[in-house]
Amino acid sequence: MIKLKIKSGDTVKVIAGDHKGVDGKVLRVLREKNKAIVEGVNIVSKHVKPSANNPQGGIVKKEAPIHISNIALIDPKSKEATKVSYKVEDGKKVRVSKKSNQVL
Repeated sequence: MIKLKIKSGDTVKVIAGDHKGVDGKVLRVLREKNKAIVEGVNIVSKHVKPSANNPQGGIVKKEAPIHISNIALIDPKSKEATKVSYKVEDGKKVRVSKKSNQVL
């Protein structure tokens, strides 16, 4: 399993695929599949059977996972997509933006 440089709560930009150029917040990271669920990106229609929780059933719109390679972290300073490096500060390993050298 590879080390993922994106965590839930990060703001990312989609850099490939049907939703290219869209920004969103990472809701969840699926490490075992190398995918992430991004808010407002890759919306799919899911048919739901009637149940006790949802007696009506119907069609529900929800976000589907998108591959990690198709998203890039947004630098908080320049608001552009950036790569991530790591640095040790005060004995802690922190993520650093390669564009602005700012701790993420």
